[in-house]
Amino acid sequence: MRKGLVQVYTGDGKGKTTAAIGEALRARGRGHRVLLVQFLKGKKGSGEISILEELGVKVICKGKDLGLSLNRIVEDERKTIREEWSNFLDKINEEVLAEGYDLLILDEINVACHYELLDENKLLRFIKEKPDGLEIILTGRYASPRLIKTAHLVSEIKKIKHPYNEGIRARKGVEF
Repeated sequence: MRKGLVQVYTGDGKGKTTAAIGEALRARGRGHRVLLVQFLKGKKGSGEISILEELGVKVICKGKDLGLSLNRIVEDERKTIREEWSNFLDKINEEVLAEGYDLLILDEINVACHYELLDENKLLRFIKEKPDGLEIILTGRYASPRLIKTAHLVSEIKKIKHPYNEGIRARKGVEF
């Protein structure tokens, strides 16, 4: 049995989710079972979902595009989401154990923890108690020092220049 490691893709640059999806494709190409959980995103907005599912990657989207309104979430709503996502992390763990996944991608989970939509302590316990052979990838801006310390591999993707700063909106098929 191979040892599963923990990877973190963080920073303010474009490409964190894309890098994780590249890992998912590589894993599927080698016959590994892959689960991609997208926090803060909905299935309708992501162009990669249908092809990943066709290739046998299970995709779960949690958050219905919350990423667009994180600063406007009121505390009562934040508390409700935190409780729901805490229970959801337990369900992910059950599914990983039942289905024997080799790779688990928790997309935008760093952001969810940063905005206190998910208890980082619970995530750290989840990582600590993972099956030995499970590789976990955590993506999103704002990876905390504790998550970075826990990981075996950390890549910071830094924005040098982005078309958004020139007034160019996100493009279908490129950014989403």
